[in-house]
Amino acid sequence: MSQTPERIRELPGVTIHPSAWVDAPCEIGPGTRIWHFCHVQPHARIGRNCVLGQNVNVGDGVQIGDNVKIQNNVSIYTGCEVEADVFLGPSCVLTNVTNPRSQVSRKRVYESTLFRRGATVGANATIVCGVTLGRYCFIGAGAVVTRDVPDYALILGNPGRQRGWMSRHGHVLKGEDGEGVMTCPESGLRYQLQGGGLRCLDLSEEEALPEGLKEGTRPYPAFRSG
Repeated sequence: MSQTPERIRELPGVTIHPSAWVDAPCEIGPGTRIWHFCHVQPHARIGRNCVLGQNVNVGDGVQIGDNVKIQNNVSIYTGCEVEADVFLGPSCVLTNVTNPRSQVSRKRVYESTLFRRGATVGANATIVCGVTLGRYCFIGAGAVVTRDVPDYALILGNPGRQRGWMSRHGHVLKGEDGEGVMTCPESGLRYQLQGGGLRCLDLSEEEALPEGLKEGTRPYPAFRSG
């Protein structure tokens, strides 16, 4: 007969809402906030300064990096790995079995899905399991992702197709200069296609943003209107 895991109610430096249920054992870094009606299952590892919005489920053994923002109504199933600085939008859908059947248990063959550093998944998007989302890619609201996504790629539609490139600040990159360099209108960081993929010329993909670039000062429509 299975036993109910022990419930964790307090951890140093971690905010756990009284309605949330955190199973032991698990690891949660300081500065992380877990809000109403969340469930963190055993053996999960959650980094520092993360936010789990209302009604988030984190599956058994899931690993989540630092500074990850998970909006309301998202379930991160066993088999998913989420690196640092990822944003998972409201009610986006993640999976871990390609061909689910109620009569067939596939708990031993869950498929892996990797969310690389800085990736954004928009509201109500669906990520079919077994893919890798590249660093700082941007999955638009409602898109359905069925294949690997390159770093910085903008993915829209069903099925998801690449429609351009996005900067680390979430702006479509365009207007190449004579050397093929595109500049983010918000940050001024420069990007260039190299070897079939996009790279930032001013900052390594593994570097954190400088302090002066961590806070937005103009709304998105202001950039679209020029």
